[in-house]
Amino acid sequence: MTDLAELTMIWADEIWREGLAPERQLTVSEWADKYRQLPSTSAEPGRWRTNRVPYLQEIMNCLSTASSVERVVFMAGAQIGKTEAGLNWIGYVIDHAPGIMLLVMPSLDMLKRNSRTRIDPLIASTPALKDKVAPPKAREKGNTIDLKSFIGGELVMAGANSPTGLRSTPVRYIFLDEVDGYPVDASGEGDPVELAIRRTATYKGRRKIYLCSTPTVAGVSRIEKAYNESDQRKYFVPCLECGGFQTIAWKRIKWPSGFPEDAYLECEHCGHAIHEAQKHKMLALGEWRSTGHGDGRTAGFWLPGLYSPFESWGEMAREFVTVKNDPPRLQTFINTRLGEAFEDRDLAPIEAQRLLNRSEQAGPILPDGVALITAGIDTQDDRLEMEIVGWGKDEESWSLGYHVLWGDPSKPDVWKELERLLAKTYPHPRDVSDLSIYAASIDSGGHRTPNVMSFCRQRQNRRIWAIKGRGGPGIPAWPKRPPKPKKGSAPLFIIGVDAIKHTFLSRLRIEEPGPGYCHFPQERDLDYYRGITAEKPIKVYKNGVARIKWVPVSGVRNEPLDCRVYAYAALHGVATTGIRLNELADMLAEKPIKSETMEKQMCVADNRKVVRSKWMAR
Repeated sequence: MTDLAELTMIWADEIWREGLAPERQLTVSEWADKYRQLPSTSAEPGRWRTNRVPYLQEIMNCLSTASSVERVVFMAGAQIGKTEAGLNWIGYVIDHAPGIMLLVMPSLDMLKRNSRTRIDPLIASTPALKDKVAPPKAREKGNTIDLKSFIGGELVMAGANSPTGLRSTPVRYIFLDEVDGYPVDASGEGDPVELAIRRTATYKGRRKIYLCSTPTVAGVSRIEKAYNESDQRKYFVPCLECGGFQTIAWKRIKWPSGFPEDAYLECEHCGHAIHEAQKHKMLALGEWRSTGHGDGRTAGFWLPGLYSPFESWGEMAREFVTVKNDPPRLQTFINTRLGEAFEDRDLAPIEAQRLLNRSEQAGPILPDGVALITAGIDTQDDRLEMEIVGWGKDEESWSLGYHVLWGDPSKPDVWKELERLLAKTYPHPRDVSDLSIYAASIDSGGHRTPNVMSFCRQRQNRRIWAIKGRGGPGIPAWPKRPPKPKKGSAPLFIIGVDAIKHTFLSRLRIEEPGPGYCHFPQERDLDYYRGITAEKPIKVYKNGVARIKWVPVSGVRNEPLDCRVYAYAALHGVATTGIRLNELADMLAEKPIKSETMEKQMCVADNRKVVRSKWMAR
């Protein structure tokens, strides 16, 4: 009995001492390896393994409560895992270090989608979280699309375009996802990043702020600015041949001529060819090294998509070969694949005379490359202006017609003329039926909105769409989801005009026919070319945040530019219906050329060569 009593006292003492001891500090990566379960919808469902993406370990650990780092900045390419690191941090906070956390997405729509596709599966598939978060019940507010309550805290989610969620309640943790997609100003209340960070003021010394994004334009990119203010860490990996450490840089990705799928990394020390199969071992042996000083409280990490275990160097090289001559797509490659801010050299003006000099002779039939036709219509008080554009593979374009329809748009005559032009068909050199205008966008702004909406409402089945342009960063060329129309009215599509103008201006600089090249007929005069270059992009600053603003050239009519913007928006609208331009172009290219038009087409091609030679000689 004595022995049993002594043992009992010893056990009680051990339990008592264990209860007094502080809880062992887990890091975010340790928590993720121990508890995180990836849902069945994930590319690699099952238990999370940090060793699959070893470069994320230090990033996640800096988000741990024991780390002295206050702000973590992660500038990276796509498929790197920057959002997954954030999700692991959310799980860690809910389960291990509860407090109030704010997650900010670029928009309310993205917030709702992210909540359904990322946050809900994170909680549902991870047992350590499932019992700690309030169950989703219709009559309770503890688990909604923008709020997840858990023991000891809350996860509050907000859109950067809505200032309501960016103020009031103090928060200890902030997760700012894809910050380069945030608007410059949150509904007139200031920079959304600053609005969010102000909410952590009472937690200085204990707060954690995580900013991550793919970058956009150099000098404008928020994530680039934040990274430059940090200690600028880069991930160095060893050459398995000579042991020399280096970063994986695009300038050292090489491939045999004509075979980009065989791309490899050339060691900067010994010149050895490092192949894709060696990437995983290199990553496991890699280490983060600071290349700057920073403020001592901010850890900055930069990682190109070249490090991703889910993307091969060969895939990226093939993509580069395809997009290298098309500035808008090249920018996407540099931003999302290389994780670099794009050095925008397209802010310089384009000479209208130069565009006129390269114009081409138009033939009686469509150019062979045209696969689909759209139109853009601008509305004025005394007329309509319209451009008809043919589109080919990789968005090579041909201006097929430009029309000014004089008349009062509040009366039917001008709309009858527009209907006639929209119903026109165009003979194709290939053995297919004549092409018609597949879709059109009509500006609904100004004083003729009811007339535009009435015209479009009666022609929705023909994809004649009412649109309204909106400037500013982060607004897509065409909405991802169709708007809900008012009863008895046509839907109104909000288009991102700045994004389209930037793409168009970049493509006007392409000098060789091919992807993105813009063809114009000789019938246009200099005023037309002045019109399509009638707005200039300039860099402006508001509250210390840079943005690109489009400024009209004084005394120049910009309707030709607007019409092209609307025609390009219509092409984006077509894409949302499931039509793939390149697939359509490839299908038409397989059709034989009509025998009766072959001779005409050859003559036109010869004339184009003559014009092209004269232009090059100038």
